[in-house]
Amino acid sequence: MTTNYRLNVIAATRRKAYLRLVLLLLITLTSMVAALSSGSLSLSFPEVLSAITSETNPLHHQVIYELRMPRMIHAFTTGALLALAGALMQVLLRNPLADPYILGISGGSAVFALIAIALGLVGWLVSLSAFIGALFAMLLVFGLARGQGSWTATRLLLTGVVLASGWGAIISFVLTIAPQSKLRSLIFWLMGDLSFAENIWPSLITLAFGILLCLYFARNLNVLSLGAMQAQSLGLHINRFRWQLYVVASLLTAMAIIQAGNIGFVGLIIPHLLRLMGLRDYRLLIPGAVLAGGSLLVFADTVARSAIDDTALPVGVLTAAIGVPIFIFLLYRGVKSV
Repeated sequence: MTTNYRLNVIAATRRKAYLRLVLLLLITLTSMVAALSSGSLSLSFPEVLSAITSETNPLHHQVIYELRMPRMIHAFTTGALLALAGALMQVLLRNPLADPYILGISGGSAVFALIAIALGLVGWLVSLSAFIGALFAMLLVFGLARGQGSWTATRLLLTGVVLASGWGAIISFVLTIAPQSKLRSLIFWLMGDLSFAENIWPSLITLAFGILLCLYFARNLNVLSLGAMQAQSLGLHINRFRWQLYVVASLLTAMAIIQAGNIGFVGLIIPHLLRLMGLRDYRLLIPGAVLAGGSLLVFADTVARSAIDDTALPVGVLTAAIGVPIFIFLLYRGVKSV
């Protein structure tokens, strides 16, 4: 009787979790329809469907395929990458306040990107500079945290925080000496702006590989979330797995930064919201993070470019406006450690 009861409880819990994933999928589809419908030229749902499936109205077709759909895809992939990276960082550092930017990866990327913008570079050259900066910052944290011996999560965290402060000082210096004509672009990049994104395929490919790797790691993530000692007793090679998580999370973060600059709160609050919904198993939390993070940024970007006529706000402003009250709510409810 007891065994049957436990099996029924487990089955019911799984059904609820799958239903919540379906709900997240519906929210994602709704945010995408809103992104394709909203803008200076408002389109109804039938007009959006007609523009996607045919070229009856060339103007609508062009607006959807050349403007709104690429930007929507950029927003979704960026939000999904940040949410995945945040989930990995919180397990890696055993810190519920960890987010994709906590180890200074974004700082290194920002410094290189801002220098490129200040020098007059545009397009893929800025993205390449940002990616090189992210890799450099990742390797720097990797080398300094390890030093001449083994490392701990605390040592990694402290190294990242110190380097992030150093990158912040360099960013302030670049903004101080940058030409006046470049300041708007620099500030928008720092606040998060999807208008810099161009080719959708690098982020889509990175997201696909990220999802596959995270699902492959899901069992070990569940084990590591129990604690280092218990994970080691269950046969998990702690140090090797932590470095794997660090590299994957850093690369996901780097691609998100290349897409949109610094966008806060997505990687911080999404894993907490999913755990609050009962998605604590990483086999379910990972697809949930992709859907929730992507839909959040799609919604924020839609509001950012539609809220004020003829003015596109930095999407980072909207994510902060959404993230701050949500995070206060999570603190009020009591954030549980990972």
